[in-house]
Amino acid sequence: MTFSKLSQKQKLIFTWAYLKPSEIMQNSETDEYKGIIADGAVRTGKTICMSVSFILWAMKTFDGKSFGICGKTVRSVERNIIRPLGDVSDLTKFFKLDYRRSESCLIISQKGKSNRFYIFGGKDESSYMLIQGITLSGVMFDEAALSPASFIEQACARTISEAGAKLWFNCNPGSKRSYFYQNWILKAHEKHLLRLSLLMKDNPILSKKQIEEAETMYTGVFRDRYILGKWVDAEGIIYREFAENPEKFLLDEVPDDLIYGVAGLDFGGNGSAHAAILVGFTRNFSKMVVLDEYYRREIITPARLESEVTEFIKKSRQRILLRDLYCDSAEQVLIKGLKARFAAEKIPINVHNAKKGAILDRIAFENLMFSKKRLFIMRNCVHLIEALETAVWDNSGKRLDDGSVNIDSLDALEYAAESQMKQCTEYRM
Repeated sequence: MTFSKLSQKQKLIFTWAYLKPSEIMQNSETDEYKGIIADGAVRTGKTICMSVSFILWAMKTFDGKSFGICGKTVRSVERNIIRPLGDVSDLTKFFKLDYRRSESCLIISQKGKSNRFYIFGGKDESSYMLIQGITLSGVMFDEAALSPASFIEQACARTISEAGAKLWFNCNPGSKRSYFYQNWILKAHEKHLLRLSLLMKDNPILSKKQIEEAETMYTGVFRDRYILGKWVDAEGIIYREFAENPEKFLLDEVPDDLIYGVAGLDFGGNGSAHAAILVGFTRNFSKMVVLDEYYRREIITPARLESEVTEFIKKSRQRILLRDLYCDSAEQVLIKGLKARFAAEKIPINVHNAKKGAILDRIAFENLMFSKKRLFIMRNCVHLIEALETAVWDNSGKRLDDGSVNIDSLDALEYAAESQMKQCTEYRM
């Protein structure tokens, strides 16, 4: 990969660190930008542009220093940044890149000059402790809006003693109530940060057809955020298209073109329910059909749960080719019990930890499938139907989870569906 064509905003991502603010915009009130925020729509190239420009800036400006590359998890940084960097010939022609996974450290060198780029995951409030004590000459935050305040503040504090250190943020928009919007987006000017908001039209490698196709992939609040690049709050009913007319999506007879099935299982506790969902897919993943459900809100023993889930899987295997069950990864003891039960009864099914990607991504996928008339539910799945009709956003823009609504069936559906999300998304009608 090489950068043969860049838009004006993409060029600024590469050049802002070397320019005076007055050279970028008129009437600038600061003599130097301390950092940059690039937010906006999906598929704008902001992540790869920022990753490469961050590396180029660090290697031009420093030698023998340490830097931070932060994301939701270490693995997400490896997937979204480290691996793609290895395919960028504009880097590999001039620098040696050596990623040491055991240390979560990328060492980049050129003609005797070398710098270390440590990878950090900021998934929860305890993550800030992972970054304490180190001195950094610069930090890049990928998907900054997904990291907690304590992690971002601690990472930024690690640069205070380093002359010339700069901060680099990129993210897709979220809620206006979020910490990152309130404390960084709205305060970019007073923090001496250059803020760039990008749309898909700012990515010159996208054709008009590609942009039009991308625009059909999101509805509602997700369209506002991921296509229009707006920071907006999520309000009201989550699965609006389904809730307003569920009959459009309910089936009385199982389609005869289903070829493959996947099951998802969410474990209950503290008042929540055990829930399992069986999903079938048609050829080429053109449609997804919820075939059956298991739901148990009462308190039961692990042995009883194993027995009931085993019967559900047996019955499911009689209906469709079912080889995979994705379970809530938080309950490893229960998962081990199920594996032992399946082995004892010689049930050939693979038990996996659910991928548990970002909840908003899972919700956006299901809303997309509803909007394209590609997700259907058998009428007998009464608990899931009720869950989809009543799921709402809470005051912070997250899915309400206070025990008053059934999110257990929704989680089970998502665990099953997200295993095939990529294949479904790639299907073109």
